Amino acid sequence: MAIADRRSSTWSTADGIKAYIIEYGLRPGDLMPTEADLCVALGVSRSSVREAVRTLASLDIVEVRHGHGTYVGQMSLAPLVNGLVFRLSLDAEQTLNSLRDVVHTRMALDLTVADELIARNHGKYRRELHSLLDEMERRGAAGGEFMEEDFAFHALLFKDVDNTIMGELASAFLEIYTRALPQLGVTPQEDIAQTVRTHHDMLRALETGDVDGYRAAVRAHYAPLQRAIERAVEAQTPPAEDPS
Repeated sequence: MAIADRRSSTWSTADGIKAYIIEYGLRPGDLMPTEADLCVALGVSRSSVREAVRTLASLDIVEVRHGHGTYVGQMSLAPLVNGLVFRLSLDAEQTLNSLRDVVHTRMALDLTVADELIARNHGKYRRELHSLLDEMERRGAAGGEFMEEDFAFHALLFKDVDNTIMGELASAFLEIYTRALPQLGVTPQEDIAQTVRTHHDMLRALETGDVDGYRAAVRAHYAPLQRAIERAVEAQTPPAEDPS
């Protein structure tokens, strides 16, 4: 079979599997039919089902658990993350511009939800968020990293937003630039204390109902990263030729 024909067959079978999931109302984590049953249901060969399942697994639409079977996947934004991280690694000059766009988009999401977060948190004491900040301070003082706590902090904030897609996008963009920065050699000149402080400022503004203070804290949080990217862009820009 020609490559183009095989690819067409794979996608056709993949579409059939997706239609099966929808028709039978399967949800993430539900067990899928066996390979043999899918062959019968879709009227295709085992090889077509295997190729289609591999394709859908790469998109997190299905999950293959070896020795247990195939399950409906979480349908997360992991493929988007992996695709953008790979794209950012292709062209150094264009990559930095794309990375700048990723960070700007991530910050825009934080700013967009400011009013909603203030409305949901004003007058409250967010114990779990304070606990995460305490752990960030503890790890930072010991010279360690606190990426897990940082992710958890922002994820908890977006749980208050009545838009699950926005929360998933925020987490995706955070992961994208966190993974891309080391590959590109971009190092924000931001000490650990400043990182923790901007998180404290964000939380304090939310609890006291200070929307302008929250937005200012968000901008302060991303400023070192944005400056680091700009420095990297300038370092790659060749000097202007001397007209003389």
